[in-house]
Amino acid sequence: MIHRVLASELSDHVGETVQVSGWLHRRRELKNVTFLILRDRSGLTQAVLPGPVAGQVRDVPEETVLSFIGTVTANEQAPGGVELVAPTDGPQIEVLSTLAAAPPLDIYRPTVTASLPTILDGSPVTLRHPQLSAPFQLTAASIAGFRTALDALGFTEIHTPKIVGSATESGADVFTLDWFGRPAFLAQSPQFFKQAMVGVFERVYETGPVFRAEPSDTARHLAQYTSLDAELGFITDHRDVMAVVREALAGMVAAVAERAAPAVDLLGVKLPAVPQQIPEIHFADAMAMLGADERDLSPSHERELSAWALREFGSEFLFVTGYPMAKRPFYTHAEPGRPRFSNSFDLLFRGLELITGGQRLHKYEDYIAALAARGESTEAYEGYLAAFKHGMPPHGGFALGLERWTMRLTEADNLRRTALFPRDLHRLTP
Repeated sequence: MIHRVLASELSDHVGETVQVSGWLHRRRELKNVTFLILRDRSGLTQAVLPGPVAGQVRDVPEETVLSFIGTVTANEQAPGGVELVAPTDGPQIEVLSTLAAAPPLDIYRPTVTASLPTILDGSPVTLRHPQLSAPFQLTAASIAGFRTALDALGFTEIHTPKIVGSATESGADVFTLDWFGRPAFLAQSPQFFKQAMVGVFERVYETGPVFRAEPSDTARHLAQYTSLDAELGFITDHRDVMAVVREALAGMVAAVAERAAPAVDLLGVKLPAVPQQIPEIHFADAMAMLGADERDLSPSHERELSAWALREFGSEFLFVTGYPMAKRPFYTHAEPGRPRFSNSFDLLFRGLELITGGQRLHKYEDYIAALAARGESTEAYEGYLAAFKHGMPPHGGFALGLERWTMRLTEADNLRRTALFPRDLHRLTP
C-alpha cells in the first residue's frame, strides 16, 4: 500500500513512488506538459503530467480535492526542490471532492485584495489562503509557548465555567441568558475561579473564551475573544506578577520563532525582543508626561507612551503601573500610602494595551469593605467570597488578549483578522 506523504516530507522520498493528497492550488498548462500545484497543511507540491494524459484534469477547477500518485524527483525549481512525476503508465489521480461553488477569492494568488467583510463572510474557505491562515499559526505557537513557560514555573492548567451566576467585573457589560428559569451570564473572565484555585494549587492558568457586551465597534474590540489568564499566590505585590508576565512573553516569542517560522517569514513578522527587565512608568507620572488628567489611558496615550518606551529604553513593551482605583475592579489591592492608586498594571505592546493585571485583595474583611464602599451587596458574590473565609495567601494575576497579541505581531489593521469567526456587534455568522 502506498501511504500519503506531506509536501514538506517529499525531499526524504526522492526516487520513491508516493501519494500526495490535497487541494488543487493551481494548474499551469504548457504545450507538452501540465503542472498541478497541490496544497496540503504543510505546503505545496508540484505534480508533472505529460501532455497526452493531462486531459483528465483539464476541467478540474482550483480547490478540488485530489489524490495523486507519482515518483518523487529532484528539481531545484520546484517547491521544496522536489516534484512528483506521473508514472510511465499514466498518472493515478483521484478526485476526492468536487466544488459546488467557486471560492469568494482566488486562493492561489500571492496577495489578497478582497475586502475584510468578504474575507470574514467566506472564512471557512478564504482562510485557506496562506496569508490569511498564517496569523493563526502564530496564535497556536503563542499558546504553546504560554503553556510551556508557565508549566516551567510550577503552574497548573485549569478550565473553568463560562456560564456564571454573577458579573465578574461588577459592570453592566455582560451577556445574560436563561439558565433553566434563572438569570445567568456569560463570563467576562475566569477571575473568580482562578483566584479560588490559588487556594488549591497556588499557581494556575487558563486559556479560553471570555465575553464582553461592550457596544464597541472598533478595530480593537470584540464581543468574544480568547484570554490567557494566570494567577499566583504568595506574592509580595504586583511586581511579582509582572515578573511572571515577562517570562510568559519570552516563552511565547520563543515558541513563535521555533514553531511558526514559515508563517513568520511569509508575513514578514518582526518578532519583539523581550527585555530582562521590562520598563515601567507609574500612571501618575505618565499623566504628567502626557500633560493629561484622566482616569484611564486613551488609545492615543497608549501610542505615545509606547513610542517613548522605544526611544528611551529600546523596548516595544511598557508596564504602566498604579492605575486609579476608580478604574479597577473591587478586588484590586490599593497602593500602600497612595490609596487613590492601585497595585495594578497594564502592559502596552507596540502602542496597544495587551495585558491587565495586578495584586488582589486576599482577606475576607477587605472584600466586605470594598463592596460596601462601592455600594454593592455581598449577596451576588457569596460563592466567590466563600473562598476568602478560609484563608487565602496574598496573590495576583493577569490576563492577556490573544487576538490583540497576534494583531500587534502581524501589524494587522483590525482585530478581526486575527480572530477565527469573530463575534462583534454585527457578526454572528459564519
